[in-house]
Amino acid sequence: MALRINDTVPDFTAETDQGVIHFHDWIGDSWAILFSHPKDFTPVCTTEFGAVAQLAAEWKKRGTKVIGISVDGPEQHRKWKADIESTSGSAAGFPIIADVGLNVSKAFDMLPHEAYLPDNPTPADSQTVRAVFIIGPDKKLKLSMTYPMNVGRNFAEVLRALDGLQTANGKGVATPANWEVGQDVIIPTSVNDEDARAKFGDFKKVLPYLRYAKVPE
Repeated sequence: MALRINDTVPDFTAETDQGVIHFHDWIGDSWAILFSHPKDFTPVCTTEFGAVAQLAAEWKKRGTKVIGISVDGPEQHRKWKADIESTSGSAAGFPIIADVGLNVSKAFDMLPHEAYLPDNPTPADSQTVRAVFIIGPDKKLKLSMTYPMNVGRNFAEVLRALDGLQTANGKGVATPANWEVGQDVIIPTSVNDEDARAKFGDFKKVLPYLRYAKVPE
């Protein structure tokens, strides 16, 4: 069954390169980002893991844990991290789930139930394991993105989306296209003008249903 926005994400126990985790316990009261990869030692994925490593301070600033997943084993993950760190110049301190049995990939609907890995698998055997899931402290899916193997993910956009989610959920607002921290937000249509003035003060009314305001304190 497909995993949809606001669904509670699957809980699972899995081995990582840093030991066994129980996913919901590992998330705790934090936000979390699960980013998946079809195989270790692949070129695009190596650059992506490096990008995540370089953003370590930004994830921490936002109270967000990041965790990777690949269909190889923990020992391969540890060896791969050496490549990731040497190419990115940053320590890859986050865990990587060893999804050798494809249990997590199937639970998150990245692979069909009948999928299996043949002997000597290639990235093509698990190519749809190329997703990003942003999960709230309530363990519910807030956003997901899926990419093909030949297009690297933009983790600056993942960070921007995380900022938007945390602002929208924390302040009861919406964010417009290309929104970044510090810019005006959109007042939800469920809030009438009178209540909007009480909450936001002055606001800009472009259309009856499109009103911009500063982020409330």
